[in-house]
Amino acid sequence: MATRILSISGLRGIVGDGLEPDYVARFARALGRLIGGGQVVLGSDGRPSGEMMRRAVLAGLTAEGCPVLDAGICSTPTCGFLVRQRGAAAGLQITASHNPAEWNGLKPFNAQGCVFDAEEGQRLIAVLDAIDSPSPGGVDLEPIAVSGDLHLERVLSLADVKAIRQRGIRVVLDANHGAGAVLGPRLLEELGCDVELLGGTADGAFSHPPEPLREHLDGLCQAVVAQNADVGFAQDPDADRLAIVDDTGRYIGEELTMALAADVVLARQAGVVVVNESSSRITVDVVERYPGSSLCRAQVGEANVVAMMQARGAVLGGEGNGGVIDPRVGFVRDSFVGMTLVLEGLATGHRRLSEWVDGFPVYHIVKQKAPCPAEGVSRAVAALQAEWPEATAVVGDGLRLDWPERWVQVRGSNTEPVLRVISEARAADVAASLCARAMELVQQAVVD
Repeated sequence: MATRILSISGLRGIVGDGLEPDYVARFARALGRLIGGGQVVLGSDGRPSGEMMRRAVLAGLTAEGCPVLDAGICSTPTCGFLVRQRGAAAGLQITASHNPAEWNGLKPFNAQGCVFDAEEGQRLIAVLDAIDSPSPGGVDLEPIAVSGDLHLERVLSLADVKAIRQRGIRVVLDANHGAGAVLGPRLLEELGCDVELLGGTADGAFSHPPEPLREHLDGLCQAVVAQNADVGFAQDPDADRLAIVDDTGRYIGEELTMALAADVVLARQAGVVVVNESSSRITVDVVERYPGSSLCRAQVGEANVVAMMQARGAVLGGEGNGGVIDPRVGFVRDSFVGMTLVLEGLATGHRRLSEWVDGFPVYHIVKQKAPCPAEGVSRAVAALQAEWPEATAVVGDGLRLDWPERWVQVRGSNTEPVLRVISEARAADVAASLCARAMELVQQAVVD
């Protein structure tokens, strides 16, 4: 069976096994038809298959009469920012995010520079279903090159640049041959950082598996120690996620990215912070330190977080996968925003990153996933509810079960044919055993 995942979030697949030029062109045509031939910003995360994808997308968009602003190899947040800044009707980022190198995909943005929500995604899929033929020859509109420099300038405008420069922070950046290699080093140099760059060519030749998890980042942890660096940053291939290593070489992960960012933003301005239902409780604890601030939880999915941010007038939002959203830049997860806020916290807090992190309560979060067809999700949800009827249950985005000192969530992925299981507790063994039991129940339910 061809490996292709079409969802409200966009398209992903293995190139040559479900993701062929004809289908890519059809998807682009559908977007062009949906927006009535309006202008589209196009970007790519640098994977080797990106040029094939780009040519197919251009064929589809120009067939619908869409002028294209071509940002070349750029990050997903840069693409989203340019849609809004240039007044385009939509954006399309060629990326498979954290999927392996043989994958690629398409992530659409609306005219506000936000990823598609469920209603927009469903409309796009309906248009795609109505297009049953390959893309015809286009009207030969020449794409116009655009630069991400304004994105860099906007991110810099968030920070106390003088304080960061005075601190002289030493950084190891692991861009892992992804799109972060384009803007990341420039941003850090503008902030006066001494930068050691790993995987600094945006060619998709990943030095390690692309998801920035602890087990993939031994090289970064070692480089931070060897370079006597203050911080290590790891980006995923399209640079919307950020994981962090502290000055001791300790992986502090993606969950703390949001907590650190909130600590910096709320120190300046009280307000609402939005995270999703899979995010760590650590951000709740940080928000509670600031009078007049509050935290809201949205369903998992960037579009859901953004919608709640806009409805509540939030000063910051994001997800536990290291995605920080600052409305002053745009409504897209942005690793460059995350890096900048952490660097400001280091500069103005006059402390080492390890000391800053050690001042937070300790939680242990465990994340697992299991292969699961779509029809297995409801069976898994029912199995967990039956096992723990005493827990407070939130049903909607899969299932989240809460107790005073722990929680577990199970939900189907929008981007992979898997079921995700996440647990968190103050004690590591409690979190591990809770996740392990949930995984047993999930696997039994899927088999049954």
